[in-house]
Amino acid sequence: MRILTKIRVWLWVLIAGLLVSGITAFPLETELRLASALLHADWSPAPAIAPDFVGWVDRVSVALTRVGTEYPFIAYGTDWLAFAHLVIAIVFIGPLIDPVRNIWVIQFGFIACLGIIPLALIAGSIRGIPFGWQLIDISFGVLGAVPLYFAWRLTRKLESEARADPAPKPERADVPEGTSARSMVA
Repeated sequence: MRILTKIRVWLWVLIAGLLVSGITAFPLETELRLASALLHADWSPAPAIAPDFVGWVDRVSVALTRVGTEYPFIAYGTDWLAFAHLVIAIVFIGPLIDPVRNIWVIQFGFIACLGIIPLALIAGSIRGIPFGWQLIDISFGVLGAVPLYFAWRLTRKLESEARADPAPKPERADVPEGTSARSMVA
């Protein structure tokens, strides 16, 4: 597989993740209500195996429902979060087209993914988010950093190969070998 193709595959993995994250951030109330119902289904072993996790999902579901009923404008913040994911996905079209020229976008994305770690730990602690859930949030940064790391490494390789072996300029078919275009004009 060519280097450029590999870079594009890694970038498409990242873009797909951003799109899924963005789209699924819009219906949070519905998703949490469904998750809570599934966790409490008769066939689900979750309450016995992970009662703290189930309790947290239930708490968040109730809070989102209450806020959605009493203060629906608060959800506007998560709408912007969803929109931001979609916009960031669009930004990666540049590296899809020309990764060498747009390597800065790949580097920016990698730095942003690393920034999720302190954000989740600091803001999560301040907001009372359970540590296990903070780790789940951190995992999104780690999962995003993986394709970006490989795309970055492959882009650097592509760039160094292009510098080491520049593509030969195509010869003009209408100029006989050994004759310059200038001598033909004179």
